Amino acid sequence: MPGERYVVGMDSSTQSVKAIAWTADGTPRAEGRAPHAISTPAPRHAEQNADDWWTAAQAALRMVTGQVDPGLIDGIAISNQRETMVLLDADERPLAPATLWLDGRAHEMVDVLASEVGREELHAISGKPVDVIPCVYRLRYFREHQPDLLDRARWIFSVHDFLTMKLTGHASASWTSADPFGIFDIRLKEWSKPILDALGIDETKLPALHRPGSAIGTVSDSAAAATGLRAGTPVFAAGGDGHCAALGVSAISPGIVYLNLGTAVVGGMWSPTPQISRFWRTLVSPTGEGYLLESCQRGGAYFVNWLLDTFAGGRADPSIFARMEEEASRLPIGSEGVMVCSYLLGCMDPHWDENARATFTGMGATTGMRHLYRASLEAISLEFARALEQMRSMGLQPDRILAIGGGAGSRLWRKMLADSTGLSVVSSLSDEASALGAGMAAAVGAGWHADFAAATAAMTRTAGQLDPDPAAYPAWQALSRRQAKLYELARLTQDPI
Repeated sequence: MPGERYVVGMDSSTQSVKAIAWTADGTPRAEGRAPHAISTPAPRHAEQNADDWWTAAQAALRMVTGQVDPGLIDGIAISNQRETMVLLDADERPLAPATLWLDGRAHEMVDVLASEVGREELHAISGKPVDVIPCVYRLRYFREHQPDLLDRARWIFSVHDFLTMKLTGHASASWTSADPFGIFDIRLKEWSKPILDALGIDETKLPALHRPGSAIGTVSDSAAAATGLRAGTPVFAAGGDGHCAALGVSAISPGIVYLNLGTAVVGGMWSPTPQISRFWRTLVSPTGEGYLLESCQRGGAYFVNWLLDTFAGGRADPSIFARMEEEASRLPIGSEGVMVCSYLLGCMDPHWDENARATFTGMGATTGMRHLYRASLEAISLEFARALEQMRSMGLQPDRILAIGGGAGSRLWRKMLADSTGLSVVSSLSDEASALGAGMAAAVGAGWHADFAAATAAMTRTAGQLDPDPAAYPAWQALSRRQAKLYELARLTQDPI
């Protein structure tokens, strides 16, 4: 459009890189995508070639610059897959494959590090309950099993840091790219010396930290040739994809709850202070002001997809979801006694138990797939509702839920969430909240908008609202009390006889 200018929000996620050119009102004007592969060379190992991140980023950015004039791009910022890291040598080449957030090789080191630093101390400093996902436990694994690799490493980078290095010639971390590592002090906004000392890692191996939205460099001549971007294009700090997604749905002020109904179900809300609880991970806000209290269920839509693929003939039938939605919607709250514990991939909050398992209970002769489908959605909804109730107990006052992700297309699921929480559920128009959040960071950095509040007001849109039925709330609370007991009952069945 005549007179338009653009910022690029680039989301380097687990399976691909997406680059989107956004206008000042949040319209996506050009888009590029390129995949990168995951390798699983051994049990509990999940790896990527870090150079593939850059190859995919180049391809995605060339698609964008092939659609809009690079001279009209005022900045770029990067959203990155969290809890993923790579170790580099002095020449900035990977010493080994990058380890992903999916990687569980450090499971035996979790309790070891917790005993060395202190479980409560780790939680208080990093905001993260003790769990295998943060990079800190993989660093402890390397210290135990490959100390030479850790000692030879000149740099320890997140995806954000690696890609900013490729774009500008030097690496820069943001508060929110550093936050998920588990070695970042969320109160002081600096790398944690007590945790680094316990790992035997010098802080000089880590990149400089920057506030979200701040300028961190410009696109180099070589990066311009590789991507089609204009040399000298400003690069701004963004960070973790979950952080950026919260920004992309404007969950940066009191009352707004964000909820990503994706492969994992991730959601939470903004807090002015770093509230600590086993019901969530405490994160630095994507604006740098305040914090995010983030609940996470590994088996969100993944659990539902697994159920249909394993027991209902699979998702190759395009009508399967519509049929399940229609049949399940005719069942009452509680699925006629069928209940599900959805911990197929272990449990993050509130139990932090990677050995937790899924269960189905309450089945009878008339039980069908419609009961299992509905009970699965009920279980995932109630898990989030309980986390939200704990946030209320800390004095936070949620007002409405902004829903994104593939699961947000389910009216039944949105209605369950509204009725079980007592909050209206609003659908976001953008399917790319993380890339939009990164674009907002660039827009603020470029001076398009005075601050993040102004950026979210200008660049976010919603697509409809489902209000709760107050009369249904007591039934949901009663179901929640019953369903919450399934974890402990399942543990009894796993104990050795």
